[in-house]
Amino acid sequence: MKSIILVLFLFNLSCGHSELGAANTEPPSHALFDALLQQHVGDEGRVDYKGFIRDKEILEKYLQRLSQNPPDRNTWTKEEQLAYWINAYNAFTIKLIIDHYPVESIRDIGPRIEIPLVNTVWHLEFFEIGGKAASLDEIEHQILRKEFEEPRIHFAINCASVSCPKLNNSAFTADRLDEQLEMATRAFINDPILNETDKNKVSSIFSWFKEDFTRNGSLIAFINRYADSPLDPNAKISFKDYDWGLNE
Repeated sequence: MKSIILVLFLFNLSCGHSELGAANTEPPSHALFDALLQQHVGDEGRVDYKGFIRDKEILEKYLQRLSQNPPDRNTWTKEEQLAYWINAYNAFTIKLIIDHYPVESIRDIGPRIEIPLVNTVWHLEFFEIGGKAASLDEIEHQILRKEFEEPRIHFAINCASVSCPKLNNSAFTADRLDEQLEMATRAFINDPILNETDKNKVSSIFSWFKEDFTRNGSLIAFINRYADSPLDPNAKISFKDYDWGLNE
């Protein structure tokens, strides 16, 4: 399974840049999403999807705001764009789950095939950005990973699964983005369930996206920048199995 995921990631990186976006737009407010997250996401990242279903009209209003105000790459700051795409990924993931609820795993949604590079739940074009069909895969691999080269985004976007970095219970905003990314990264790396740095065992995220974490040094150096219990610089790292169960 890990080899299939790795091949899929490499395929996505070979794709061209995303065309999602528009000219002469203004960054939308993320206040609606912030209020929903504070109400329906616990401090440990567990999500009350039934609560989101009750407030679906508010979520849809926010998603419409995102769809109608895609980033202008020429006028928006990097921070404004990153906050937009992180929130969009998380908010549309929530929509995907509640539209199919109840579900045991996000991977139970969409086509179930064994051929890599073809179709997964992340390739579903179930929403629009600026009038263009879009998918979670495009946001993650063609925009966030390819355009910004910001490894901390891996701890900010949430795939609705137990082994994912926890869903932040506040929206990401341009004015606090660096602080929020630092907090998310530190919280993930020091979560004793997701990473056992004292045993040299870390999340599979560090295997799947290794190239994102090693642009400016080794993987161990990146992890140790945040780890309360640093890895031995000469340690042989092993990667933990990933729990795709719903983060409910």
